[in-house]
Amino acid sequence: MTAGMTATELLAEYRAGRLSPVEATTDALERIEQRDGDVNAFCLVDKEKALAEAAESEARWQAGEPRGLLDGVPVSVKDILLTRGWPTLRGSHSIEKDQLWDVDAPAVARLRDHHAVIIGKTTTPELGWKGVTDSPLTGVTRNPWDTTKTAGGSSGGAAAAVATGMGTVSLGTDGGGSIRIPASFSGVFGIKPTYGLVPIYPASPFGTLAHVGPLSWSVADAALALDVITGPDIRDWSAGPRPERPFASAAESGALSGVAGMRIGYSPRLGYVPVDREVAALVEAAVKVFADLGAVVSVSDPGFADPVDAFHVLWFSGAAASTAALTDAQRERLDPGLREVCEQGARYTAMDYLEATATRAAVGRTMGEFHEHFDLLVTPTMPIPAFEAGVEVPPGSDATRWTGWTRFTYPFNMTQQPAATVPCGFTAAGLPVGLQVVGPRHADARVLAACAAFEQAKPWRSRLP
Repeated sequence: MTAGMTATELLAEYRAGRLSPVEATTDALERIEQRDGDVNAFCLVDKEKALAEAAESEARWQAGEPRGLLDGVPVSVKDILLTRGWPTLRGSHSIEKDQLWDVDAPAVARLRDHHAVIIGKTTTPELGWKGVTDSPLTGVTRNPWDTTKTAGGSSGGAAAAVATGMGTVSLGTDGGGSIRIPASFSGVFGIKPTYGLVPIYPASPFGTLAHVGPLSWSVADAALALDVITGPDIRDWSAGPRPERPFASAAESGALSGVAGMRIGYSPRLGYVPVDREVAALVEAAVKVFADLGAVVSVSDPGFADPVDAFHVLWFSGAAASTAALTDAQRERLDPGLREVCEQGARYTAMDYLEATATRAAVGRTMGEFHEHFDLLVTPTMPIPAFEAGVEVPPGSDATRWTGWTRFTYPFNMTQQPAATVPCGFTAAGLPVGLQVVGPRHADARVLAACAAFEQAKPWRSRLP
């Protein structure tokens, strides 16, 4: 069985002739049949197409002519990103399924260019609006480690798919933590790259808060995926150039040379976030790993106040915009929580939006000053372990919206910085905990190198759900 193998391991086996893409794809599809009924990670699986693509890949490998960096590797795509030939319903009854689906999002097109085998699409909350994954269309997505708990969101299906071996890499989106939240809760690696590194089309209603990035079992796989999906696309005016150095080499060098000499600022609470005791202890132990590897670690808060009010203006306005054209009948079928935030977002004024943008800029300046002194910032990814599935906020919590328990993630969407989460241990109840690693804008390679060094020192793949 190939379930649990990484993309880089699969490629090495293909290269050596010990394994074929058909075998790997078949195993992934069988794993979906076995496990997806428990976790609900997929909203669409195209077995026939996946096996046909795998057979074509197998022929190329047998001829010694593989094409692309992911030839024959089974992957999945969050159902927010357009996929040619398949509907993109975004967890919503409001989107007409029977229309012409003839366009790929840029990142999906890059997967096809590199001949990855796209096995299906993963679940999302409606329009990707919240930090857990349940929707009126596709139901509740559950945590692979404890199916009574949430997988997180909004890329919850992507995280659950990777954690259970239903493919090696999954593309997700992250507008306020939507890659890092589920990766942390599900015990896998995830990275939100610097904004503009991965082009987006169509433009997100949440504007420049929204990023596209990979979730995977290893840092090396995420780096390889970034090498595939980065670079400009004429449909995205805000996309930047492709980095000169491959991310895969940055991850490899990080694993080899570690983080010796890096200046790392450790902020246990960002100055304002209450943190569960078990989570705090696991994160503190993880931070010591960086010190043991030769980094200079100092406890330091960046120095900004919780920007949640400004984030709400930006996020809820985007939600309102995404549903503005719906009929009253369609609006009645929305997730009730989404309907509430859309109503709130519609009440904001242009001045409110400009003031929120000014707050965003101030947080960005603060982080720029922080990185004059520190190469990286590390924090908990989530202040709590995964909680009950099917609810927006933990039962008994003071939080009224998902932003009340995701305070470590959304600030770095506002600043557009690269931010990753690495698994750093388990609670006594067996739930994963994540460590967040944040770098300056455009220092994605540095983040990957540090995460690869941590992975080598404290590997996490020995324990599977």
